[in-house]
Amino acid sequence: MSLLSRLFSSSSDAGRYPFDDITLPDGSSLRLTFFAHASIAIEYRGLHIYVDPVGQNADYESLPKADIILVTHSHYDHFDMAAIDALKKGSTAILCDKTSAESFSGDCFTMLPGATARPADGITVDAVAAYNTSPEQLQFHPRQREDCGYVIGFEAGLRIYISGDTEPIDEMRSLHDIDIAFICANQPYTMKPEQVREAVGIIRPKVLYPYHFGQVDEPTDVEALRELLSPLTEVRLRPLA
Repeated sequence: MSLLSRLFSSSSDAGRYPFDDITLPDGSSLRLTFFAHASIAIEYRGLHIYVDPVGQNADYESLPKADIILVTHSHYDHFDMAAIDALKKGSTAILCDKTSAESFSGDCFTMLPGATARPADGITVDAVAAYNTSPEQLQFHPRQREDCGYVIGFEAGLRIYISGDTEPIDEMRSLHDIDIAFICANQPYTMKPEQVREAVGIIRPKVLYPYHFGQVDEPTDVEALRELLSPLTEVRLRPLA
């Protein structure tokens, strides 16, 4: 078991949405909240970060307002302007891929693969390419559209990778020191289980959350996926179907 694994507290369903708490090396805490599909939230030092908020996945009107919102790409199950409107306040930093930014109603930062942003004190966001490589899937997430995944770095010493919709790609080889990875397992649009294993073998995260694995025609058998990946990393299964 890695040091990071030992810093996780037990998940709790006492609230409306399940979450995991992590105690970081400097004594601060970070909370991961799991909604559904590709929608998650991160709370860190009183800051609220939302990734791909979509209205059908959570009641965003009832949740704390966002300090940072990240959008990976423009598909309806990742980019929902109504959910963003429910979360944003005057100071919210909204980081979007190029295509989402082009149709955005309001101010946002356009993130291209390779770009870095510092949307709040103690937090950096690096945009990572996300695209299909299999010939039969190129139309879903073409490379030239410049969709994004993100690496969120926290001053307390934690790095979280959010894959967005992608297959294993060469750009993953530049990722380093990833503590937690959210990697898509939605077939037939992104990764098959063997491809998730390939991506994990490249990135080597200490902890993996498969996500985006159920709202499709071919739901992933996540227990089989856990067995496949257990030699490489700790797999934590949460309601991210």
